Amino acid sequence: MISISKLLCDTQNYGDSLRYDHGAKGQVHGAVAGHGPVVVWNTTRTCNLRCRHCYSESDSKKYNELNTQEAKQFINDLAEFKVPVILFSGGEPLVRPDFFELAGYATQKGIRTTISTNGTLITPEAAARIKDIGVGYVGISLDGIGEVNDTFRGRKGAYEAALAGIRNCLAVGQRVGLRFTINRHNHTELNQIFDLIEQENIPRVCFYHLVYSGRGSEMIKEDISLEESRAVLDLIMERTLDFHRRGLDKEILTVDNHADAIYLYLKLLKENPAQAQKVLELLSRNGGNRTGIAIGEVDWEGNVHADQFTRNHRFGNVRERKFGEVWTDLSHPILAGLKDRKPLLKGRCAQCKWLNLCNGNFRARAEAVYGDFWMEDPACYLTDEEIGIA
Repeated sequence: MISISKLLCDTQNYGDSLRYDHGAKGQVHGAVAGHGPVVVWNTTRTCNLRCRHCYSESDSKKYNELNTQEAKQFINDLAEFKVPVILFSGGEPLVRPDFFELAGYATQKGIRTTISTNGTLITPEAAARIKDIGVGYVGISLDGIGEVNDTFRGRKGAYEAALAGIRNCLAVGQRVGLRFTINRHNHTELNQIFDLIEQENIPRVCFYHLVYSGRGSEMIKEDISLEESRAVLDLIMERTLDFHRRGLDKEILTVDNHADAIYLYLKLLKENPAQAQKVLELLSRNGGNRTGIAIGEVDWEGNVHADQFTRNHRFGNVRERKFGEVWTDLSHPILAGLKDRKPLLKGRCAQCKWLNLCNGNFRARAEAVYGDFWMEDPACYLTDEEIGIA
């Protein structure tokens, strides 16, 4: 994640301590010194929606999942490995009958508990329970306004149901935000999304670049162009600065494309060199994409992956070994490579002068397009001149 609000406006939010802390630099197995990675746990593959870009290819079927006892043991192992954050995801995590029990258990173990949800099941009662068990943050996915979202999500009325979930969280004081996946069908609605978070007093929004994984692998031709990606970042930066100037406290992030950080830095270098120097220091601490280092994923069956988009590479299973043992075992060439990937990268990534700040961007997209995990990320929109290979 790249905190646009932090880099542009020097705001302070919880995640910034994991992204830009001095202890983040040089880590091999965790987000910051003394801790393990942030863990995305896809608690279930079952979902009440059928989204076009779903990396887990979720639907309404039932799947083999960690049972409650296995899940609690897994959470115990995460606490032992000092995992700072667990993200309950899916599928739709709220369809699990034991969701509140497990989320509450993780909180009791001292792990910051967050949720990634479509929001349609967050009734006023569910919002109150989420708040009561101490969940730190709820991210609710919206991929457009009204019918655009409903078409993307595969169900009429999904937009209004998700918006109701957001309002129910806000009503009980539960920190909540939007998750928006940018693609050809919705990128023109970004201004409306910014208007929505202002109108509804939503404190946070994450703009995700499309990753070609799961059903998302069928959407490669529906991604926006490189020129459109630049225009999208220009708009996000402009609206972020506008919020800040008007005293609106909003956390704005982009996710899954570290070209954003370099693009922002290069723009600041021309417009505000002093701030650009601060940004360069923060990006140097972060080190770019840290899949397989600062973030990992465990699926509904307990399989461990580098992140939620690379489920085709399995490193072990938490039913058989503790998560920390799997995460530090370098016998798998992909996991070992991710810990120190720079010598393995190819194409433009290998030649890029910003490699220490980006770390090769997103491997899942490279593999999806080129069939080579270590090839250049095709979604990098920086020019050859900007990356120093012209």
